[in-house]
Amino acid sequence: MTLMDHGIVLVPGAFQGPYAPLLNYVWMAAELRRQARTLAIEWPRVIPDFIDADDVAAWVRSHVEPELDRFAVARPVIAGKSLGAYAAGLAADRGLPAIWLTPHLEQEWTILALRRAKAPFLLVGGTADPVWDGEVARTLTPHVLEVAGANHGMILPKEPLPRSAEVLGRVAAAVESFLDEVWS
Repeated sequence: MTLMDHGIVLVPGAFQGPYAPLLNYVWMAAELRRQARTLAIEWPRVIPDFIDADDVAAWVRSHVEPELDRFAVARPVIAGKSLGAYAAGLAADRGLPAIWLTPHLEQEWTILALRRAKAPFLLVGGTADPVWDGEVARTLTPHVLEVAGANHGMILPKEPLPRSAEVLGRVAAAVESFLDEVWS
C-alpha cells in the first residue's frame, strides 16, 4: 500500500464535530503527518434520543456506511469519539483498523462489536469517565491508553489546564504509534 492509499474516517461524538480536539489530533497524525486522505463525518443538527444501543449503532451506521462506500480508500482506519465508536460493528464487519476514543465500554453492544474485530484497534479512555472500563479494554486489545483521572473529554478536571494538554499529547503519541503500526 502506498502512502496515498492511506485514509482516516473521523466519526465524531454527539456534541462536537469531527475536528474537536481529540479527533483533530487524529486528523493531524493521519493527514498532515502521514499524507493520508480524510473523510470527516458530520451529524445532522439534531441527534435523536435513543432507546437502546442497537438503535444508536444503526443510526451511526446509517450515516457512516454510505460515506465510507464512496471514500476512495480501500482500507481506511476509522476513528470514533464516544457516539462515533458505535461504528465499531461496521469496522468489525469490514475488517478495518480503528481508533476508539472514550468508547462506551459500559454497553454490552460495544464490547461484543469490539470482540468481533479482526483488525487491530486502539482504545483510549480515562478512569474518571463513567463509560470507560479499563479492565474490559485490556481484554479486548493490546492497544490501550488509559489515563488516570481523565474524564469523558480526556480532561483532568481537578488539575491545572496544562496537565490536560499533556493528556492530549499522550493521546496524540498513542495515535501516531498505532497508525505507524497499521500502516507499516
